[in-house]
Amino acid sequence: MYFFLVILMLGVIPSICKGQHENTCNVVPKDIYIEVRSDIDVVCQTSCVHDKIFWTLNNRPVDKSLSNTINSSHTVLSLRNFTHQSATLLCRSENTQQVLGGTTIKTYSKPSKISCFLHGTDQTTEGSPDQITCKWEHHFNPSKKINYILNASSSVLTNQPTFEICKSSSTNCTNIINLKLFDHNITVRAKIDDYLEVDSDPYTFHPNDILKMIPPQLKVTPVSDDLLVEWRRARLSQKCHCQVKYSKAVNERTSEEELVLNETLNGNEHGKVTIEKVESCSNYTFSVRCALDKAPWSDWSQKIVLTTKLNKRDVKLRLWRKIAELEKNGVRKVHAMWTEIPSTCQDTFTYTIKQTPYKEHMMGVNYTDTLCGKSTCDVNQDAHRIHLTVQNKAPLEFMDSVYVPAIGESLPQVTDIQTSTLEGVILVSWKAPIQPVSGYMIDWTHNGNQYQWKESNDTNTTLSNLLDKTPYNITVTPLFDDKTGHGTQALQICSRVAAPGNVTIRVKANDKSALVSWDVKSQEACSGAAVNYTVFYRTQDGGPQLNVTVNGTECHLKDLNPDTQYSVYVKATALTGTTKSSENSFKTKRFGPGIITAVSVCGSIIILLVLSLGLSCAVQWKKFREKPVPNPGNSSVALWPASSRQEGMCPFQPFSNPTESLCDKVYTEETLRMSISPLVTSCNGNLMSDQTDEYVDPGTVPAPDEQNEDLVNHAETQHLSSPDDSTALLPSETSPYRSQTFVESPVSKPNNHCKRLPVKQPEKTALVTVYVTLDMFEQGQGR
Repeated sequence: MYFFLVILMLGVIPSICKGQHENTCNVVPKDIYIEVRSDIDVVCQTSCVHDKIFWTLNNRPVDKSLSNTINSSHTVLSLRNFTHQSATLLCRSENTQQVLGGTTIKTYSKPSKISCFLHGTDQTTEGSPDQITCKWEHHFNPSKKINYILNASSSVLTNQPTFEICKSSSTNCTNIINLKLFDHNITVRAKIDDYLEVDSDPYTFHPNDILKMIPPQLKVTPVSDDLLVEWRRARLSQKCHCQVKYSKAVNERTSEEELVLNETLNGNEHGKVTIEKVESCSNYTFSVRCALDKAPWSDWSQKIVLTTKLNKRDVKLRLWRKIAELEKNGVRKVHAMWTEIPSTCQDTFTYTIKQTPYKEHMMGVNYTDTLCGKSTCDVNQDAHRIHLTVQNKAPLEFMDSVYVPAIGESLPQVTDIQTSTLEGVILVSWKAPIQPVSGYMIDWTHNGNQYQWKESNDTNTTLSNLLDKTPYNITVTPLFDDKTGHGTQALQICSRVAAPGNVTIRVKANDKSALVSWDVKSQEACSGAAVNYTVFYRTQDGGPQLNVTVNGTECHLKDLNPDTQYSVYVKATALTGTTKSSENSFKTKRFGPGIITAVSVCGSIIILLVLSLGLSCAVQWKKFREKPVPNPGNSSVALWPASSRQEGMCPFQPFSNPTESLCDKVYTEETLRMSISPLVTSCNGNLMSDQTDEYVDPGTVPAPDEQNEDLVNHAETQHLSSPDDSTALLPSETSPYRSQTFVESPVSKPNNHCKRLPVKQPEKTALVTVYVTLDMFEQGQGR
């Protein structure tokens, strides 16, 4: 088609434009609509240029092998299997890149895969179909508005006109129709944006081939240990195919995989099928559907839910026991356990436990069974056999028994039990005994009251459906034809080891470091042991997060900033997971402990110095306020030479006491005795009276080693407050100076004499001993 179009364009266009458009450049045809995946040829007229051309499709160069030059002014581009929804095709000059012409190519698709079926409006009552429903597929641009028209015509009667069944804006359509029993052609016309109409290929059918039956009527009846499923269908005169679907309900919302049974029914035949191997006391759902030989399936019938009865072949009564230690009264408690009949069975069942001595049982003698409690029997040290009997109102009875070994009975047992856990499942393995066994019984419990058990023929098994993060006690017992061996218990194992327990942290901060310590408290029995700990810390002003990993339960954080707020948390890592503590905050100190210690020591020293200074000042002040009284026994006193006195002069150094005179007189005891007569001393130092003693100048007194040692040892001077003072000596018994006598000093007298006026003493004066204060006199001074 497109080939002839190209020939026409090449032959007609040049003749029309000859003489008028010899220098025209153009691309034809313009704005083309083609079916998707179809072929098209496009011509480029290049009369306006004299060089080669090339093509671009959506601004991408087109393979030159698709372009063919017819003559010097026409080039044909052949596009095959075109799939673009919309594309722009341009013809360009190869040298100048000038656009010589262009066109747009858009694709459309025809509706396809048409399917129809006839059905009745009422799907519960059999009758003639009065409706037709058709569906089809159409790939188109979603932005385009498309309207569909479903047309039908007879494929046998050519003179019958095409009639419209229905209109739709979607890819399905339903309408009431009455079709004759002959073949029909159905087409779908798509109208796109009111300027393009596309018809589908015709779909031919016979009314019986598209007739959809109404759903059959279903009935399910329990028969013995099986189920009988029956259904009644319409249109008995025709052959049909049926499917029975059933499944076991796990719970109210889910079911096991659905099973489908296929049955073919001839004319005038209803459906019937028997379902075997259904589980006892379980809920099953059933439904059925049918279809004529080539017609579509009917809808599924209404579902029927049925609870099956107890099936004898499904009752696998299994009895087991746990034996307690022998009590003081010689009784052993035997706890019996068994698999109960499913609770979904509506019958009422009675369970009876009895015990029989094993010897009587084996000898076949008449014995009487001892009725046990609900699930516990009391047996002695001998071997016994426990019996279980299950009965219901119907004539059904089930029995089982288990052996209880005697105390000390030599029976084999398994060895080397190994356990491990993996994702909540416990794996158990063991070594078989030397004696041949018929199997092994494995029982396990998490609390000692509720037991689960299973039987195995291998030396390993898997325990599932366990409580999460729970410790279990597992026992393996070998089984024989008529007896059971001794059980061997494995070490306690957890169904799954959890992450470490809760982590509680404590922080003790300094200025540039902090001690972080923590405790791990496990609230679960199966918490994992931490392998290491990681301390994460950062400043609260958004600084980078740092971490330190340690093996212990404390960590020193170093190189911190003083007076800064930090946040910290610890993550404990075990082989089974990690646990993160809550985030704590702390603030480093402004100063370190060294500065505080130094300040404390300096302050203490300063305080001690201040206290010492104050105490010293207080002592000195006390000495100043209180005049010291010297011990007279420690004084050294010399006699005053009479000729050494100078008038108006006093050779003594000033006393420390400012109230005393520079020339205070010191009288010896002898002088005081002669105080009755006035003492007159001339300027030359001669005595006016023989009984008058002159004071001795200490500066003129010879050294003590030149005098008589008896005169100077242990002497003290006596001091009068002033020359006018009246002084009396104490009794002679208390004065240490009574034995002193006057000694004339051989030293020459000074030239300057001091003339003293006689002092008139009172006639009657009591003698008082006076002690002289000699602050400036020390041992050896004035010698």
